[in-house]
Amino acid sequence: MISKQNIAKFHCSLHGWFRKNGRDLPWRRTRDPYAVLVSEFMLQQTTVAAVVPFYERWMKRFPDIVALASSDEETVLKLWEGLGYYSRARNLRRAAREIVARHEGVIPDRMPELLRLPGIGPYTASAITAFAFDRPAPVLDANIIRVVARLFDFRRLVTDAKGKRFLEQSARSILPGRGGYLHSSALMELGATICKSGNPDCPSCPVRRFCLAVVPEKIPLKARRKMMIHVRDLRVFAHAKGRVFLVQSAGPRWKGLWLLPPTRQNGSVLLELPYIVTRHRICMEISRARPRADWKAFEPARLPPMPTPHRRALAMLLDQFGPLRTDRPGAEPKSTGHETI
Repeated sequence: MISKQNIAKFHCSLHGWFRKNGRDLPWRRTRDPYAVLVSEFMLQQTTVAAVVPFYERWMKRFPDIVALASSDEETVLKLWEGLGYYSRARNLRRAAREIVARHEGVIPDRMPELLRLPGIGPYTASAITAFAFDRPAPVLDANIIRVVARLFDFRRLVTDAKGKRFLEQSARSILPGRGGYLHSSALMELGATICKSGNPDCPSCPVRRFCLAVVPEKIPLKARRKMMIHVRDLRVFAHAKGRVFLVQSAGPRWKGLWLLPPTRQNGSVLLELPYIVTRHRICMEISRARPRADWKAFEPARLPPMPTPHRRALAMLLDQFGPLRTDRPGAEPKSTGHETI
């Protein structure tokens, strides 16, 4: 552990470095709890670079929690389209509705109340506590986990119960007495830009003299990844009178989103599109079919919210076979590379 005598020096080095080198991110320009809530939901399992444009569009469309709470789910899912993990969007809307109904539109500033909201677990509650309300809290995202594990030269699994307990205790041991926003932001930035996965840039690290790691590139230790599961997903492309036909997913995956209709038997394949969802490597094979009465028709310019693989496949098919050219044969669209959802 870092000694009490060195904690103040540690904070001075880390926080001073962040003030000079921290990236200008849109959610760092505000302490509005609602803006922090939105950013934390979006940043779950998603990179900063991917989130920025979605965050900016979202805040224009739903500038406050009342606007989000009064919106319908389809509008929310459409604005989230392309960001993936759509349960986050549904939970964010549910949380907003609950905050308006039970907390008069004011986001709670205490962990117990935050943890009762949909989609908010210990990490997100700690992040809101630190970034929105400036309270010291152990915010353990992937970047901070890596920094803390290296600081204390923790060479055991960080994903089991003992590892998680050690990380939380260690993160608490270096918390400042106040200023949770600055401290957590600095640790997170350090992990994202210098103490990176793989080979860290140790010579540039502002807290190098406090770090106990002997071989930092081998820390943190994680469990082996599970084997990929290969899946074939048979779908059809149906269109008539300038419209395309889709079905709504009942879940659990992509609940509420619209998909190309499924089929049990595929004819001549128009398109193969491979993509990845968690540890499933899925190959979507799409053939032509006649529309059915239980499928819903949409104009291509007014499509409902769709998951990225289905939206992308439909765009490729429309480009080659456009719905206004239903009787004209076209060249089969070529498959592109893997896509991770």
